[in-house]
Amino acid sequence: MTIHEATIAKIQQMSEPQVREVQDFIDFLMTRGDRAKWEAWQQFTEGAQLPEAGMSDYLARLEDYEERLARGEVRW
Repeated sequence: MTIHEATIAKIQQMSEPQVREVQDFIDFLMTRGDRAKWEAWQQFTEGAQLPEAGMSDYLARLEDYEERLARGEVRW
C-alpha cells in the first residue's frame, strides 16, 4: 500500500468535520508550495491580524476589521 492509499484509507474513516479540517490543511500546504499564493496569503494575514487582547477589546477590534474589509483594505 502506498502512502497515498494509506492516507486516503484513514481519511475515509474520519467524520465529516475531521475531513474538512484535513482539507483545510491540504489547502494550506498547497498554498505554501505556490510562492505567489503564499506571498499573497502572508500579505493578507499581516493586514488582517487582530492583535491578541482581552475579550473586552475583541468587539472593537472585530468592528475595525469589518470596516477595513468593507473599505477593501483587506480581502476576505
